Amino acid sequence: MKDSLIIAGPCSVESEEQIMATAQALAQIPQVTMLRGGIWKPRTRPDAFEGRGEQGLVWLREAKHETGLRTITEVATPEHVELALKYDVDALWIGARTVVNPFSVQQLADALKGTDIPVFIKNPVSPDLNLWLGAFERFQKAGLTQLSAIHRGFVYYKESPYRNYPMWEIPIELTQRLNVPLITDVSHICGNRELLQSTAQKALDLATDGLMIECHVNPDAALTDGKQQITPEELMQLLASLTFRSKQSGHVERDLAGLRGEIDDIDSELLQLLARRMEVSAQIGEYKKRNNVTVVQMDRWKKILADHVAAGEGMGLSPILINKVFEAIHQASIERQGRIMENEEEVH
Repeated sequence: MKDSLIIAGPCSVESEEQIMATAQALAQIPQVTMLRGGIWKPRTRPDAFEGRGEQGLVWLREAKHETGLRTITEVATPEHVELALKYDVDALWIGARTVVNPFSVQQLADALKGTDIPVFIKNPVSPDLNLWLGAFERFQKAGLTQLSAIHRGFVYYKESPYRNYPMWEIPIELTQRLNVPLITDVSHICGNRELLQSTAQKALDLATDGLMIECHVNPDAALTDGKQQITPEELMQLLASLTFRSKQSGHVERDLAGLRGEIDDIDSELLQLLARRMEVSAQIGEYKKRNNVTVVQMDRWKKILADHVAAGEGMGLSPILINKVFEAIHQASIERQGRIMENEEEVH
């Protein structure tokens, strides 16, 4: 636990009373070392609450002086950077929507040149590792050395219990390429309170260097992202329920997760290739039907299978495995072509 950075605080700084009450409660939790609070909120719709701006920075500075907690907020423009530094914000994070735009990232890097304030870079909303890496490279070239990554999940095209799908293999690969701390923003990954505990534990098992958790004295009345925020009391209970593992065992699990993610990607490619193969097999079936050719041509199949076995052995694959896999594929192709020959309706 002592090595883990716990960043907590409301999604948005809404009022002086709200941020002071939240900060005072968080200051009573020994594990919390940094107070987060959104000052400028990049919202999807123009009429939504977009933050208090400079006035919020005044309140955030008061909360810092009152509690001793270091502060962190999101910046998206050079003007944000100037104001955040003016009001003694201790660290900055670059949001997921900003990281997708290299022009914006470069402007922020240029604005911070000559300082060495800690900068936390969130992953882009899309699962694009190069965009994330590129953001780090821009800040490094500007002379910033205190850089950390924040994993907040990715937009996913399929239904998921998460607001932003974790895709753990991407942040793992980032840390393998860059020697930077990795913080997991479990609130934005989950999008709801119910998944926070299990997701935070998963992150810790993968040797994350800390957690970012949104915390509000009255989450149900929050102006932004109320469903994913918890009270300070709930945060204390959550932290007590987590197992903080040694970094050595965690890095082993992180490496395994990266390899497992690679297997998942390969399996997905295999499924796509199998689907494509069956489509071509169906086209062959249609051709055979039009030209009155038999479905099974054993001499050709025996030669193909022998060639596959020989090629597989050259790649270190077992002949038994090759036989089982291709016999199953061949049988499925025969059945599909057989249905075509019998004029049965094809299922696509």
